[in-house]
Amino acid sequence: MHYLDYNEKKQHGTEDFPLEYYDIDERHPRYRMPFHWHKETELVHVLEGQIHLYLDDREYLASAGDLLYITEGVIHGGEPENCIYECLVFDPKPLLMHTHATRSFLRKIEHKQIIVQEYFTKSHSRLLRRSEQLFTSVRKKAPGWELTTLGTLFELYGIIFQKEYYQPAETDHMDHGKMNQLKPVLEYIETYYHTPVTLKDLAHMAGMSPKYFCRFFQAVIHRTPIDYLNYYRIERACYLMETEDISVTDAAYRCGFNDSSYFVRSFKKYKQITPKQYMKRLNNPSQ
Repeated sequence: MHYLDYNEKKQHGTEDFPLEYYDIDERHPRYRMPFHWHKETELVHVLEGQIHLYLDDREYLASAGDLLYITEGVIHGGEPENCIYECLVFDPKPLLMHTHATRSFLRKIEHKQIIVQEYFTKSHSRLLRRSEQLFTSVRKKAPGWELTTLGTLFELYGIIFQKEYYQPAETDHMDHGKMNQLKPVLEYIETYYHTPVTLKDLAHMAGMSPKYFCRFFQAVIHRTPIDYLNYYRIERACYLMETEDISVTDAAYRCGFNDSSYFVRSFKKYKQITPKQYMKRLNNPSQ
């Protein structure tokens, strides 16, 4: 799996302990979080700066200390601003649902009977303290960290239910059907970004008219479909330049740009520097 997969099929952690920690700053290849989803739950903790996070049709501007809870299947992406953040991706079912007592609570989340609150700030001090303990445990991995991690996860969910940081599913305003129509569009872009892709192609994948699809896509992704296609192509070009011995021209053609000058203009639009300047930074990271 490459780092831009929309429907992440990657094993997070191990089969016995499906939990993985990620520490992300501007040097990380996934610093700008492309839109994707996965079957696991994800916690995002902001350490420095700010990040715009988009979860289905909702938008949050999270600052240092804030925590976001992302339910499985939710399409999410992010635009950081001088940000350092950490993520914890885990599957609650094999980790936490061992007894009837825990299953009776967590299955309400799994079966979408309730929707957990997504955004937590300093006003949720007790939950944030537990989340900081959780991230410290998985970050340091001291002897016995698996036990402290599981214990803190149980405490975290206990606080969610004690404080009722959730709402009944029927009050959730999101149209799940329409969001699911967007997933094959993102997968289509992932598969065919290097070929000519038209607005008509993307609208067809969503089962919508081009005009309605444009409005819907922009409402969720906050870019027009073609703008996002080009943004994704540039991200893929950056990935190729970072991981392969490849020229700027080859990167352009392999990512769907048949005009090198248009590639340079597009690259500068999304990265604020030219491809050659980007390559120079890769070769001289101290500059």
